[in-house]
Amino acid sequence: MVDGLPRIYEAMLRDHLRRHRQMAFVSGPRQVGRTTSCRGVASARGYLNWDNDDDRRIIERGPEALADRLDLSRLRRAPPVVVFDELHKYRRWKTLIKGIFDTFEDRARIIVTGSSRLDVYRRGGDSLMGRYFSFRMHPFSVGEIARQRLPEQPTRPPRAIPEADFAALWRFGGYPEPFAQREARFHVRWKTLRQQQLVREDIRDATRIQELGQIESLLTLLRERSGGQLIYTGLAEQIRVAVETIRRWIDTLESFHAGFRVRPWATNVAKALRKEPKWYATDWSEIEDPGARAETFVACHLLKAVHGWNDLGLGTFELRYLRDKDKREVDFLIVRDRKPWFLVEVKSSDTKLSPNLAHFQQQVSAAHAFQVVLDLDYVDRDCFTERRPIVVPARTFLSQLL
Repeated sequence: MVDGLPRIYEAMLRDHLRRHRQMAFVSGPRQVGRTTSCRGVASARGYLNWDNDDDRRIIERGPEALADRLDLSRLRRAPPVVVFDELHKYRRWKTLIKGIFDTFEDRARIIVTGSSRLDVYRRGGDSLMGRYFSFRMHPFSVGEIARQRLPEQPTRPPRAIPEADFAALWRFGGYPEPFAQREARFHVRWKTLRQQQLVREDIRDATRIQELGQIESLLTLLRERSGGQLIYTGLAEQIRVAVETIRRWIDTLESFHAGFRVRPWATNVAKALRKEPKWYATDWSEIEDPGARAETFVACHLLKAVHGWNDLGLGTFELRYLRDKDKREVDFLIVRDRKPWFLVEVKSSDTKLSPNLAHFQQQVSAAHAFQVVLDLDYVDRDCFTERRPIVVPARTFLSQLL
């Protein structure tokens, strides 16, 4: 919660726990607000943190000690909610949580959260198959500031947010603390500390990577090139490591939500570029170039929407981009249930419609094509009623997403 504004993820978790037996696995980047949101959903005495010695002893003693802590022998109107925070730090956490879930499936609702390492570790094996659903948390967005109720459909009618909130989101990013503080010196210190903790605590502790200085150099290069294609050989030459090492490090950085890759879409696209992904930072406030920041700002909003729509079961969505060998490109394509849905070209201020939108819309048969412009004033009109390529204010378009 920021200055009285609840997170939409609290509504997601409450809805899930009310309707389903499966555990909720909540992942996301450092400082995104996982613990705050999950504690807001937990029952009294239902929050246990692996880093707390007393809580760790209760967890290690097994299901019966947990039953005593939560008083599970008492008749209740609804099962209590228990949150296990930082549980991934225990080497055998999957076996432990499987046993707890199998014991208390009908007596408690379980949330497992922690650092983004949950995304790394949950991939191996199938011991938890069918026992959990994933929820991926993102920073604040225009759509979340506009409304925190769960959507019934992927897009919603537009809604204006205060100009001060939009300006703060653009300048300080959507992570809760800097967005709430809105103070330049705090923001600088916060960014520095967050990167140090990411590299020198999270990545160091969870991987065997020792070259932390080179990882930091790679992060800096990737930040400077947010929105550009990933050329692994060029990065390897600059960092002075093997190409396969760069690929492995980028996999690690993406797993820890330091950034994300967007891959090209080639189906029905003549002379399509098929291999090279683009890289985007997850904190647009770190990017100096206005054009690259604008593109990253929209990319982060689109990824949040795609993850949220998938996690809510509203369909199967993907974030892609379009480029052909004639160097025509559209920044983003949203794919819905394996069919192109809408195109997005991002501009800081240019309102001259890009011809690439019409070109690619015709090729892939997308329903909508938007040129999203950051500097335009909000317009109270649903852009998803338009079928032709159209210039849309970012304030309008982004408010219709999650």
